[in-house]
Amino acid sequence: MLVLKASPSFMQRIAVVEVFGTIGGSVNSAGHERVFTAIEKDDKIRALVLDVDSPGGGVSASDYLYHSVARIAQKKPVVASIRGLGASGAYYISCAAQIIVASPAALIGSIGVLSVRPALRELLQKAGVRVSVTKSGRLKDMGAVWRDATPEETEKMQEMVDHSYDMFVSIVANARSLDEDAVRGLATGEVYWAPQARELGLVDELGDLQRAIDIAAELSGAPRKPMYMRPSRSLRAKLFGAMADSLVESVADGIERRMYNDAMRF
Repeated sequence: MLVLKASPSFMQRIAVVEVFGTIGGSVNSAGHERVFTAIEKDDKIRALVLDVDSPGGGVSASDYLYHSVARIAQKKPVVASIRGLGASGAYYISCAAQIIVASPAALIGSIGVLSVRPALRELLQKAGVRVSVTKSGRLKDMGAVWRDATPEETEKMQEMVDHSYDMFVSIVANARSLDEDAVRGLATGEVYWAPQARELGLVDELGDLQRAIDIAAELSGAPRKPMYMRPSRSLRAKLFGAMADSLVESVADGIERRMYNDAMRF
């Protein structure tokens, strides 16, 4: 049961934090963690609403932000609002909320782990590029793009993927009060339309951000006064906006979104 310290109602607020873009990229774990810590410690902020539209991202960054949000959920109501795409790491983070609301046309899920390793050996050979490596152990250059992976490296990478997958399944099962075997049946890596996700127990109800704010107000007893909080932006980001994002991040985010959306355009 949540116990909230008393504060004058006119001072109480509901924080809204956007989780837009690739986690570990435009959703910077350090920047968002500072925002979440401030929300956790501020008694005038009575609840948190996560405004989510993200294809996911790095395992470590997603797990870090999940625990940052989970600490808030131990003290205050947290509601996740998935407006477009709540996939993979974005859904992982959303599981820290007590309530998940999704837009009817949102895509939910992609519960799974993917490891991608470019293989450039043949390209480098054709270009006449040779790579000389001096290393301290046989696995020190595991994941190197200039050669094929050894069977041992492939096995160890699969072990890492399986560990992350088990962690993901456990998070979802505990958050959604589902049996782990049932979650594994859903965790094929596919996404679900929000109505189906609700039937499967992955979200609680259909609605928009305003509905999520309403729920946060009901749970916290705070006035419906949303306060939008964002990580501070660097001078470069302020000057150049989207141009300041790395090319790799922008391309990766675009590819992931096209994977889900190209065949389902309005």
